[in-house]
Amino acid sequence: MVRVSQYLQLSLAELLSHGKLDTSISERVGFIVRHLLIALLVVVIPMLAHSEERPLVNAQANHPSLLTDIRYAGNNNFIGRPVAGYRAPLCLLSEAASEALDQAQKLAERHNLSLLMYDCYRPQRAVDDFVTWVAGTSPEPTKRAYYPSLDRSSLIDLGYIASQSGHSRGSTVDLTLVDRQTGQPLDMGTAWDFFDPMSHTESDAIELTAKNNRLLLRQIMSAAGFRPYYAEWWHFTLIDEPFPDTYFDHVIE
Repeated sequence: MVRVSQYLQLSLAELLSHGKLDTSISERVGFIVRHLLIALLVVVIPMLAHSEERPLVNAQANHPSLLTDIRYAGNNNFIGRPVAGYRAPLCLLSEAASEALDQAQKLAERHNLSLLMYDCYRPQRAVDDFVTWVAGTSPEPTKRAYYPSLDRSSLIDLGYIASQSGHSRGSTVDLTLVDRQTGQPLDMGTAWDFFDPMSHTESDAIELTAKNNRLLLRQIMSAAGFRPYYAEWWHFTLIDEPFPDTYFDHVIE
């Protein structure tokens, strides 16, 4: 912007020196130019600052055919309550991950299926909430659904919960496939976030139909540029994620 201002001022000076503008006109034009530049700075600088502060987009708003059931914004999750940082059930992602997810949705639609998002970007404070919960003694209303054979105090040692999550980098998703005609999720052999070896993508402890559904999900997501996680059939990370070393803590709202 400074260079533009300097260029305009030089141009005015050249016009004046060649007799193409008298002094009064150049002063008026200069006044207008300066105020236009000030107005642009007032508008553009906050937009740039906001872009740097919030590098995430609403994937569903950009791609309305995506389905969402953001579990950590409600009670249907392993903690049994809304998790810190989830003030709204939104699927926020980096722009690159959002575009790749759109490609995955188009691939799913070829099978008359749709993606159903369980979790997208996850604030660091949510991960901190998980860690604090593991050491706590609050009620466990969803233990039977999510970790029936484990003590919650063991979930960190067993690797189910960590102090950092790829979700906080804005390019990791948890999801499943839904039949577009019935609206029902496909059988994947276990629930999402089920803390058990049965959740491994290639587990032999599940029915063949469920295993094939897991492999179809992996095929779709891999074709769209995502990397699977062997221990969680629902978990995928964009291979070329734009913020590989940044763990965001923006509240979802």
